[in-house]
Amino acid sequence: MTKHLEKSAEIAIRQCMAVKKGETVLVVTDEPTRNVGRVLWEKAVEAGAEALYVEMLPRKNDGVEPPPAIAAAMLHADVILGATSCSFSHTKARKDASQKGARIATLPGITEDIMQRTLSADYEHIAELSQRFAKLLSDGEAVHISTLAGTDLTLSISGREGHADTGINHAAGDFSNLPAGEAYVAPVEETAEGIIIIDGAMAGIGVLESPIKLTVEKGYVTKVEGGKETEKLEAMLNEYGKLACNIAELGIGTNDQAILSGRVLEDEKVMGTVHIALGNNFGFGGTCQVPMHLDGILLSPTLTIDGQVVIKDGKHLITV
Repeated sequence: MTKHLEKSAEIAIRQCMAVKKGETVLVVTDEPTRNVGRVLWEKAVEAGAEALYVEMLPRKNDGVEPPPAIAAAMLHADVILGATSCSFSHTKARKDASQKGARIATLPGITEDIMQRTLSADYEHIAELSQRFAKLLSDGEAVHISTLAGTDLTLSISGREGHADTGINHAAGDFSNLPAGEAYVAPVEETAEGIIIIDGAMAGIGVLESPIKLTVEKGYVTKVEGGKETEKLEAMLNEYGKLACNIAELGIGTNDQAILSGRVLEDEKVMGTVHIALGNNFGFGGTCQVPMHLDGILLSPTLTIDGQVVIKDGKHLITV
């Protein structure tokens, strides 16, 4: 274990989660990410917490519920850190624990390299920028996304709350990824129309060799086109049917230390990108419940909210 990894874990425990002596801290991990889970648990012990470490079998994909025993334990923890290979961010178990008051950070697909690099970012600045974009999403109604690669998508976010993934989880019920750095919203179901060109990375696939083209009608992906990587995406979508094709999320990356690594945890945080997710959005204001949530990263986007251009060809026009 390197000193850099230990330092990043200490930042997570003390600065991001503000763990206090005597608090119950539950670290949930699985085999691919156990090294990160272990160091988080050790730093929670050093902080004086009643620290619990539990390792589950890896889930099949993002959005699959953890085992009932772990879901039950989550309801009795003050702080939860999910260093797992697949994400349980958008699950009923996480949402229930948040509503019970747990402070939660999920680190799906985390690697030692990602943790050491991205947890060195300026999280106060990330929080301010993420909150600024989240307010624009909360106040907004009509969204247009375009890219030079060919994306041309419209959708409604009217009445939906924008969320800031700040990495600062100090109050009861706070939730974020670690590393953090995005603002996101659940679009109104059945309002998205147009074309999405995913040319950065795709959850479940990684950094793309060639772009994936998605045709969207009445809020659902109706056609998937592209190279050989489309077969894997189609297989994942077909397993869960129409709900997996729901346009579930619009997200904006705000972490200037993040790079495209093929790990969606980091990919979706890259500054100057936006991402569109498919599938589940029940945990953050939507109505679609399906055990899948797949993020696709769009490079150099132009994002317009109610006629105001807030990102132009990947450059933020909103600053702090």
